[in-house]
Amino acid sequence: MKTGLIYFDNNATTRLDQEVLTAMLPYFTELYGNSASQHHFGLESAKIVDQARANITYNIGGSDGKIIFTSGATESINIALKGVAFEASEKKTKIVTCATEHQAVLDTCAYLEQIGFEIAFLPVDSMGLVSLAHAEQIIDEQTLAVAIMLVNNETGVIQPIRELARLTHHHDALLICDATQAIGKIPVDVDELDVDIMIFSGHKFHAPKGIGALYMKRGGQLAAYMHGGGHEYGIRSGTLNVAGIVGLSKALEIAIENLEQNTMHIKQKRDLLERKLLAIKGTRLNGHPDLRAPNVSNISFLGIDANTFISEMTFLAVANGSACTSAVIEPSHVLRAMGIDNQTAFGAIRFSLSKFNTEAEVEEVVSLISQYLLRVTPNH
Repeated sequence: MKTGLIYFDNNATTRLDQEVLTAMLPYFTELYGNSASQHHFGLESAKIVDQARANITYNIGGSDGKIIFTSGATESINIALKGVAFEASEKKTKIVTCATEHQAVLDTCAYLEQIGFEIAFLPVDSMGLVSLAHAEQIIDEQTLAVAIMLVNNETGVIQPIRELARLTHHHDALLICDATQAIGKIPVDVDELDVDIMIFSGHKFHAPKGIGALYMKRGGQLAAYMHGGGHEYGIRSGTLNVAGIVGLSKALEIAIENLEQNTMHIKQKRDLLERKLLAIKGTRLNGHPDLRAPNVSNISFLGIDANTFISEMTFLAVANGSACTSAVIEPSHVLRAMGIDNQTAFGAIRFSLSKFNTEAEVEEVVSLISQYLLRVTPNH
């Protein structure tokens, strides 16, 4: 008998860490000043914001750049792509991206295409990896920027960002990297990866929703995205979310300090789940078996519809793709770009774990999924 709800949808959002909440609370009730104000309350808030910038920059391996605080990764992506495009010279009008990117990148690129920019797409192989050979052909002297995510949100596949950065910089273009599903889950060093703009969102690693950041190498130029006071280096005006910034900084600090321990814990649970589910007839893993984040498993179940599964298995939080496109009843664009047929894609379920998940939850999920499959697909 089901005893409680099980949450295996941590790529959509994560539970707020209690230690993060504790760190944030004073900035709601005691140290609540506007960080742009010049009195004591404002100066104290500005001080904590500066400390958070330094802490975040350090924890992503940045040595010579600046952090711009945003409401999350989608806003950061818009700021980066539009900001680079609107600062571009007439000679560089091409933006290169990938067919398996998050919808925030794809939709922003579609908008830029409407106003005159050329958008080129890098293909992926059957495991979801970008082809470097194709990248060498597509990235050229007209390329303004290359926008590629570090970890795919649906499959967990890790892209060869360092190699793509080399190709991109050879043509004097910028590499924009959406690291939303990577930060706090795998080692990330923005300098080592040689990324020009890195994007991430706090609620993917146990910070609150509504706070994210964009890291830009010093010397980079972005057109203003939001006017009205010159905040955030004149790029994104508006009163800063100080409590959220504190939460983002604290959550990242905790994630980095415990990265090795958490990776081992999460991967062990993920691998157990995957091993038992893939032992069931009519299942397959989508994505690379090794080159992926340790918390994600995307599995197709032959003969089921993932939307129906999710609606009927009300005790279990999983996904059939990105949370940002969950209302769209069509096969995942990520899986289709990998050459996966519609039937297999419609039966795909993404399991994404966190440090709070347990082995007992894994066992219970496997048992109940097995029972579900026996009921709806008797030939399993």
